[in-house]
Parts: sequence; structure tokens; C-alpha cells
Amino acid sequence: MATQEPGPSSATQPDDAHLLQQALDAVRVGAWNWDIRTGDLTWDKEMPLVLGIGPDVFDGRIETWRSLIHPDDLPVVLAQAEHALREGAEYNTKHRVRRPDGTVGWVAVRGRIVVGEDGAPAHMVGRLWETTESLAALDSVGRALRHMSDGFLAVDADWRVLYVNGLAERLLGPSRELVGRTLWDIPEVSAPGLESGCRQAVADRRPTGLDLRLPADGRWYHLRLIPVPDGLTVYLTDVTERRQLEEERLAAEHAAAERAARIGELTTALAEALTAEDVVAAAAERVLPLFGATGLIVQAREGGRVQPVGSVGYPRAFLDQLARGGIPAGSLSELALQDGIPRFIASLEEMEADYPGMSGLPSMSGKQAWAFLPLMVSGRAVGGCVVSFDRPRRLTGEERTLLVALSGLVAQALERARQYDAEHGRAQALQRGLLPRALPSLPAVAAAARYLPASEGTLGGDWYDVIPLSADRVALVIGDVMGHGLPEAATMGRLRTAVHTLAGLELPPDELFSHLNDLVSELGDDFYATCLYALYDPASGLCTFAGAGHPPPAVVHPDGTVHFPDVAANPPLGAATPPFETTELKLPEGSLLVLYTDGFVESARRDIDSGIEQLAKALTVGLDGARDKGPAEVREASPSPECGAPHRHSEAGHLDRLCDSLVSALLPAQEETNDDAALLVARTHTLAAEDMATWPLPEDPVAASLARDHVRHQLAEWQLDDLVMTTELIASELVGNVVRHAKGPVRLRLLRSRTLICEVSDGSLTTPRIRRALDTDEGGRGLQLVAALSHRWGTRYTSDGKCIWTEQPLPEAVR
Repeated sequence: MATQEPGPSSATQPDDAHLLQQALDAVRVGAWNWDIRTGDLTWDKEMPLVLGIGPDVFDGRIETWRSLIHPDDLPVVLAQAEHALREGAEYNTKHRVRRPDGTVGWVAVRGRIVVGEDGAPAHMVGRLWETTESLAALDSVGRALRHMSDGFLAVDADWRVLYVNGLAERLLGPSRELVGRTLWDIPEVSAPGLESGCRQAVADRRPTGLDLRLPADGRWYHLRLIPVPDGLTVYLTDVTERRQLEEERLAAEHAAAERAARIGELTTALAEALTAEDVVAAAAERVLPLFGATGLIVQAREGGRVQPVGSVGYPRAFLDQLARGGIPAGSLSELALQDGIPRFIASLEEMEADYPGMSGLPSMSGKQAWAFLPLMVSGRAVGGCVVSFDRPRRLTGEERTLLVALSGLVAQALERARQYDAEHGRAQALQRGLLPRALPSLPAVAAAARYLPASEGTLGGDWYDVIPLSADRVALVIGDVMGHGLPEAATMGRLRTAVHTLAGLELPPDELFSHLNDLVSELGDDFYATCLYALYDPASGLCTFAGAGHPPPAVVHPDGTVHFPDVAANPPLGAATPPFETTELKLPEGSLLVLYTDGFVESARRDIDSGIEQLAKALTVGLDGARDKGPAEVREASPSPECGAPHRHSEAGHLDRLCDSLVSALLPAQEETNDDAALLVARTHTLAAEDMATWPLPEDPVAASLARDHVRHQLAEWQLDDLVMTTELIASELVGNVVRHAKGPVRLRLLRSRTLICEVSDGSLTTPRIRRALDTDEGGRGLQLVAALSHRWGTRYTSDGKCIWTEQPLPEAVR
């Protein structure tokens, strides 16, 4: 790089320039005129003197003039003349001439074109002067410059070298090979920026310079380019020592900056480290390169023992041995933990000499030097750190101090990570406890589910549930509490419990959501939740959906077509205003319902719409593949225990494989996710017509007798004779209560499933209650009998009244 300088530093340099200028002024100048058309050349009386020939030698022909030019210079001279003629440019050259006495002199020639009346070049006129005497004058100046400590070159206005002193000759070559050459054509000083630097110095009339390394001695020199009135002087000053000192200073500064940057990066990485594995990774990536180390073991003290929590750069056999035996008592790691003093071993020989009998395990590691560092927090050893090297290595005092300081940062991060791991483990156990331990096995649906935590392991609020209801109806529910953390996970548990309770009360979906909305609103303005609730009735095949800010379900028909029903888009729970709209859909036998949270279809690489499209494609592919393929490699997900492996039957296994296929397609194992996700897949089944019987009954006391008759005949047809007596009594009591205390229309329904279901419906909204009858009371014991004879019973409300239902287990022989 060129640098501008105020001028020569040497006190002799201004005098040198003056002497040089005097020499350059002592020249003769001759004039000449060349008739281009005739070839005649005329000159004045000074020309022979400049050329060193007699006036009678020259015959006026241009060819004679050419014969005077040195043969080596003739091609260049002719080329420059042709260029001047062709372009009408100034003719400017320097060349050697051969004198009659055998000597060679230098001349400078300048000329210009004179055009004729026809506009064509007619004459070239110019001047010629000898530069040989200038070179001789330079020789006298050279005697003054010869003993300079710097190399010196004089360059004329055409950038040709006029003079080279002794040191410059030793560096660049003999003077006879340098004089007359263009400065930047000399290979030894040819460097980027030299030509531009020379031109800049002359144009600005200000010194400049640049550094380059000369091949003659391999040392660095500074070229100072100083303009003079008719050229340039060049000084070569040896700056090798100065550059070395500067490079050493810059290297030290760079090393210090690198260490500071690495320490800053390590501090940031350790501050962000959540787990012990994160701490090990951060230390390995940012500590080892600082010292050229190749191995790292981080140990933690747990229950009085020291165990490795992570390592880098060690053979597997050594790590297996370490895992089996732990850190041996009395080892250097143990000693460093006991007294808190770091130990540095420069070689295996030093290990054997200073600690005889302790080199067995270190020698197995394949390492040759070690730093055993205690990890101290508040004066307490929480673990240890071993930094190792493949070759013997003696650390400097500065390096040891830095390693000890870095081990303090690692110790603080490791302690935080251990606390996080413990807290995270408790939180994960809590979250697993809040999700269903097993999905129920139901006649109306077969289900499988997955829960996938976020990649960073933070707690989330995604959840799902399958809730059995009366008459083999099933509630499928999935939800997402917005946010991450323990409060959100706790809120998820409260919502799941609330949904379970409200669904058990047989509330319609819209009313159930109204209660949930009130619950979430009471938690504060910072809590919101999305939810999708599907109520499936196998008797009718109808599925009623209610949503609150949640993605729509996917419905896969038996023929494999996939569509997403337009479920009413209510706002999220906590931000909605009742009433909630519901959507009713008729599902054919064998349909597939897929419920999911936004974390399953939305990620950093795709929006939710693209994710839903991908889910549809994955369902089409997955339904085919899940029939005959095992689970693919997928993200580690928590399967529903009931429907997970081992599969109880082919349908459960099919749904479980489908879950794996969907997870693999939308959330592959290698993809980082910022949100947890839940997936619930359910295959719906309808009750066969021969398993259902319904009769309207009159609002008359005779209805009880008719109910008994219907029960008796239907159970006989179903070959359930063992249940005839109890079911007659249940139906008779329920119908009698309706006739006495409610209003029509009255209807009796029997359903044969895994249990025998008996239902009596009426048009009243009055809730029946069991009343404790006194011994003297003649009535009031009907519901007591129903409760005693039934496995379970209850009431649900319908659009036109209510329904009282009972369930009885089927005999073992017909289950």
C-alpha cells in the first residue's frame, strides 16, 4: 500500500537532490526537422555535437540516422515514431547511439507532427539532447551517495532508471542491467502499487512509499518515492526488524482479541446453556481451540461420587471404562476436587514421575498432557474439568491463569444446568402426569395419540383426551394453552380436568365451552387457550364440533378422501364471548378423525396453511403405508399408552403406525421445533341397526307395562335372558317416573354394545334426584332401585328434553 510522506528523513537528501538537478541541467540540445514525404532530415549545428560525429559524416537521409541508433533500441524507436505518425501524438523516446569512436551514448528525443495543406503529416520537428553527461554527472553524485546506508535509485521523467547506488545494486542487480529500464519493470521491485505510487508522488509533488520484500536477502524494505523537478528518487530502507516488532505486536493484540472474543462467546454460550450437555458442548467448542487442546471431560459430583456428564475427543473404550468404574479414588481429578488446587501435567513421563501408579487410566485415554481443574462454586466443588492434549504440552503461566478463570465460568454454568435439569425433570413428570396415562378402549372409537415437546424441552400447554360418555358416545378433545412454562402446563391440567368434569355432566358442546371460557377468563388477561371438542354419537353417526381459535380437524372418509370441515371459528378461550357456534357432521362407518395443535402443522419453515396441506398429503400416504409397514424413524414422541406398542389388535396397531407416519412427515427428528405439539387420531364406528331398538310410549300408566313387554321381547331376541328381569324393573321404574312427574313425548331405547344400555326420554328438563325414602313411605324408591340394579346411570339433556340412561354389564358368555 502506498503511503504519503513529508520527505526524506536523511539530512543529506536535499543536497543530493540539488547535486542531481545540477547534473541534469548540464546538457546540449539540438534541433531537427524530418520531411516525411521526401525522407530528408535536417538539423542544426548542435546535433553533431550531441551525437559525437563530425558535420560531414551525416548526409541528411533518415536511413543514415537510423544506422546511428543502437540496434537493441531501434525497434522501440521505430515503433514510437510510427505511433506518433499514426496518432498525431508527441514523439518522445530515449535511446542509445553508436559513435564513430566506438563509444555508446544516451540521447533523449522529442518531436511533434506538422501537417501539410492537405491535412496529412508533412514534417516532424523536434529536439535532441544527450543524457550521457547526465549519467556521468550522476556518477559524481553517486560518489556522494555510494556510502549511504539506504539503497538509492534516480529515475527520470520517463520513469527510466538513471542511477543505482552500491546497496541498490546488491539488492536489485548490476547497474548496467538496471540503468535505462523502467522502474516497475525491474522484477525485484515489481509490486502492486509501485507504478501508481510513482505517478501519484510526481503528480501531487509529495513523497509516498510502500513496503516490499526483496528476494536478494529475503528482508523487508520500505521504498520512499520522492519527486524531484525532472524525475524521482527512490530510497530503499531496511525495515525488517521494525516489521517483525510490529507483526509481533499485532499478533499479540490479535491473540488477546481472539482470547477476549472466545471468552465472550463462552460466557454467552454458557449463559444460554440449559443442560449439562449444553455446558460440555459450549466448553468444547470455545475453550479447546484457545489452547490447541483435543480432549475434554466434564465431571459432576453426585451423591458423594464424581461421574462424567460429557466428553469430547476420547476413544470409546476409555469412556466405557470410565463409565463402569467412575472416577477412581485418589486420581488427580479426585485430588483436585478435594483440595481445590488445579494440577497441570506436561507429559506422561511427568505423570509417572510425580504421581507414580496413577498413569494407568490417563495412558488409556491416548492423551499426552492434562490440566485437572476443580469446578468451584462459592468455595464448594461441584465437579471437575479435564482438558487434555494429544502431544506433550507445557502451559505458560498466562495460559494456566486463563484456564482456571474459564473453569470458574464452566462451574457456574454446570451448577445452573444441574438445577435446571432437576427442575425440568420434575416439570416433565408433572406434564406427563397431566396427560392421559392411557386412552380408553371404546366400542365407538379406536384412538391413538402423540405428544411431542419442543426441541429445547420447555414445558408446553398442549393436551388431548378421549372421554367416554353415555350411550357409547365419545368426546374427543384437544387443546393448547398459549405460552410455555410451568404456569401454562398447570393451566393445561386445570382445563383438562374441567373438560372431563363438564363432559361427564353431559353438557352440550356450546354450553361446555361457555363454562371453559369463564374458567380461562378468571385466570387473568395473560392466559388464552385454543380448544377443539368433538362429540361423536355412534347411534346416529353424527359428530358435533365446537372450536375456540383452534385449527380445523381432518376427516378421512372410508374411500381415502381427506377434507377439513368448516368448523365455526370462535375466538380462543379467554377472549371469546358466548354463545359458541357448533358444527354437525355425519360420519360414515370407519371414518378417521384427526385432531392436532398448531405446533404440529406450523413451524419456522412453513405457515399453518402449508402445514395443513402437508398434513392432508401425509394422511393419504400414511394410510397406505401404515397398513403394512412398521413405524418409521420419527421424533421421540410420547405415544398413548393404551394404543402404543405392543398393539392389542390390528386397528390399534394401524392407528399407532399412522401416528408415527404423520409425525415423521411433519416433524422429522432432525428438525428443531419451538413449540410442543399434540396429535389425536380416532377411527369411528357406528352401532349396527340390529343392536338398537326404540319404541315411543304413551303418557299413560300403561306405558310401564308396554316398556316391560318391549324389553322382554328384545332381550330374548338378543339372547340376553339373564338381564330380562333387572332391565324390566329398570325400564318400568323409569317410565313410571316419567308418567308421574314429567311430560311427553316418552321414548324407550335399548342399545346392545359392550354393555346393555337402557334409556327413557321425555320432554321435561327436570333433573331426577334420588330421595332417601322413610320406612313408612309408600313410594320414592324407584331411582334407588335403578341405581342399585345398574352398573352406572345418569341424565343427559337433549334439544327437546332429557334422557335418563342406565348401563348393565353383559353376561360373560356374550361379551
